[in-house]
Amino acid sequence: MMTRAEALDLFASPDLVGIGMAADALRRRLHPEGVVSYIIDRNINYTNFCTEYCSFCNFYRPPGSKEGYILPLETIFSKIQETIDLGGTGVLMQGGLHPDLKIEWYEELLSAIKQKFGDKIWLHCFSAPEITNIATVSGLSLYDTMARLRDAGLQSVPGGGAEILDDQVRQRISRLKCDVSEWVDVHKTAHQLGMRSTATMMFGCGETIEQRMNHFDLVRQIQEETGGFTAFIPWSFQREDTSLGRSVKHEATAVEYLKTLAISRLYLDNILNIQSSWVTPGLKVCQMGLRFGGNDVGSIMIEENVVSQAGARHQATEEDLRAMIRDAGFVPKQRDTLYRTYFLN
Repeated sequence: MMTRAEALDLFASPDLVGIGMAADALRRRLHPEGVVSYIIDRNINYTNFCTEYCSFCNFYRPPGSKEGYILPLETIFSKIQETIDLGGTGVLMQGGLHPDLKIEWYEELLSAIKQKFGDKIWLHCFSAPEITNIATVSGLSLYDTMARLRDAGLQSVPGGGAEILDDQVRQRISRLKCDVSEWVDVHKTAHQLGMRSTATMMFGCGETIEQRMNHFDLVRQIQEETGGFTAFIPWSFQREDTSLGRSVKHEATAVEYLKTLAISRLYLDNILNIQSSWVTPGLKVCQMGLRFGGNDVGSIMIEENVVSQAGARHQATEEDLRAMIRDAGFVPKQRDTLYRTYFLN
């Protein structure tokens, strides 16, 4: 297992190709079948009301805003049906931290979806900050909140809200959002309750390499304890239309993205899947990431409202992703939320 000092040396190294080759070799050992996966799912942002005012977000609206919304159930049903009609298998539901929506609202939402669609759709919902907010607003413990959400239909938990798992960074970019220990507690509790989750990292927001390594260390430690993470998903901060973007002087380059992706593959060798992202770096850099340790390219993202409102403009169809994977020398296979590639294509 790579040490922290060795990983720091790689971040300092100018040998991008060598780092990529090492990550590619590990990917081949973990995924010798030569398959790169993708998923057809949809991001449903059920509300944009939020009390956190994160400096990297241009999606939220403060409570009472005329531009704020809570999606009605029929609209959510319509979006899910469209996803299924397009061959989709899951929805990623996330929203702002609403100060008035208690656990009962979320239970009714999840159970109504499950009652209508059953096993046709997988519910991968609610980031750690949302879940801690639901617990606080409802006056419940974290464990009871997550158990009730699971019993209502929640099946897995996304890694959103991680940003950089270092409280010094979080104080600067998302002061009101959950702290590191709360993010960790949500994911450990999910794993304890039999749910899987993903770990994510948004880098390039002014953090140091040491702080980036703090993030890696926490994720690796949780995985050693629980084995509950299905994947690690790093992406670079989209700064264009955000207040934080005006204070961050240097945007993460394609080279920095590929290096960070490769080091995450090498350092997090206890997590099976590493996702190469196209949403912020673009399709070409994502494709290169498949030779820098990535074995998955994420979703076609039928709908996405948060990163796009921060300035991301990249789009992709299923055939775009399949062609990109094939052109990189791999076999494209559709997967489900748990990274099972049992689809016959």
